[in-house]
Amino acid sequence: MHNSCGLDLNCVTKELKLQLEIMKRETAAELQEIDKAWFANIDWDKFLELTIHHRVYSFIYPKMKELDGNLVPVHVIQTLHQYFKMNTFQMLHLSAEMEHMSKLFAQNEIRLLVLKGPVLADDLYGDISLRTSSDLDVLIPLHHLDRAEELLLNLGYVKDDYIESVLNDWKWRHHHVTYIHPQKNIKIEIHWRLNPGPGKEPHFEELWNRKRISSLTSAPVYILGREDLFLFLVSHGARHGWSRLRWLVDINQIVKQKLDWEKTIKLLKKNYYFHIGGQALFLTSQLLKTPLIEEVEPLLSGNRPKMLAQEAVFYLERMVNLHTDPVPEDIAMYHSRHLFSLMSYQQKFLYIMSCLYPYPIDAETLPLPKQLHMLYFPLRPILCIWRKIRKRELT
Repeated sequence: MHNSCGLDLNCVTKELKLQLEIMKRETAAELQEIDKAWFANIDWDKFLELTIHHRVYSFIYPKMKELDGNLVPVHVIQTLHQYFKMNTFQMLHLSAEMEHMSKLFAQNEIRLLVLKGPVLADDLYGDISLRTSSDLDVLIPLHHLDRAEELLLNLGYVKDDYIESVLNDWKWRHHHVTYIHPQKNIKIEIHWRLNPGPGKEPHFEELWNRKRISSLTSAPVYILGREDLFLFLVSHGARHGWSRLRWLVDINQIVKQKLDWEKTIKLLKKNYYFHIGGQALFLTSQLLKTPLIEEVEPLLSGNRPKMLAQEAVFYLERMVNLHTDPVPEDIAMYHSRHLFSLMSYQQKFLYIMSCLYPYPIDAETLPLPKQLHMLYFPLRPILCIWRKIRKRELT
């Protein structure tokens, strides 16, 4: 296998390294073999903070129970147990809503693919309690978006995302809209793309033709085909810098299942995610000791998979949270550079071209009547310069 040299983890905290050491063990016997030196001088409050940040408390708790009781303080196990129970109830709650929504959409002839949530936990882990999820993510055809919104509003959901758009750029710049049910305390993300644009990805019809039926519910709930799911998981995790270990644990789980690697590699190449697939496999093989077979070797060839994987270690070193605004400026700048480095040449070209397309901020800078919005194309460079000048004047 290529890239035999490992990642530089010198700046990763010992608490996170202990978590990784525990998570990579699969059996009680393997857990008992962990060197007791790993547990010396651990800041257990920091350890708990990391398990919550990385959303791995439900995965790690069953393993922690198997450890020698003298190695881990009682309050740590008790805290993890509380989070484990809360997550189990949450997943059961989401499962019921997911089944209800699938039936409703089917009755209204809206095809629906569930991307994450309880079905993903069941598919990858065989147990909904072993993976955390705070919401439901589903994919539908774009032309059914208005009808889906009408159904959700009738159920008592409230639209949370109000996307600003110029010249309908929302259809390709964005990929989902969020709805929240105040009484049920459930959040649903309705996707019309797997990832934000611009970028190439499988069309909904392709994904629908390769769909599977989840074994979790009695009524049919459709999920992505296994190779499509791998593409979605690696693209989603990479887009967030693998800043939560939960996403790498997902990769670890799916790699252990029966993937058609010839089809998977072709799918990644076709959609320009080949290098991102390599990054994901390098990270999991190094951090979680994911066993890799010979068929995946093309994804790991060359230096790029290791380079991109090492860039992602930045997020682990700093416990980066990209989901809560405001993101610190230095983190935001690093993340922007990292996302660009993840792109293929084709994706970089599309991204640069998309920057020439008007943004909502252009309309804020210079409001124009809708019939004149096409003028934002030639005006965009001037408006960008004007905003930079104003920013300097204000600072």
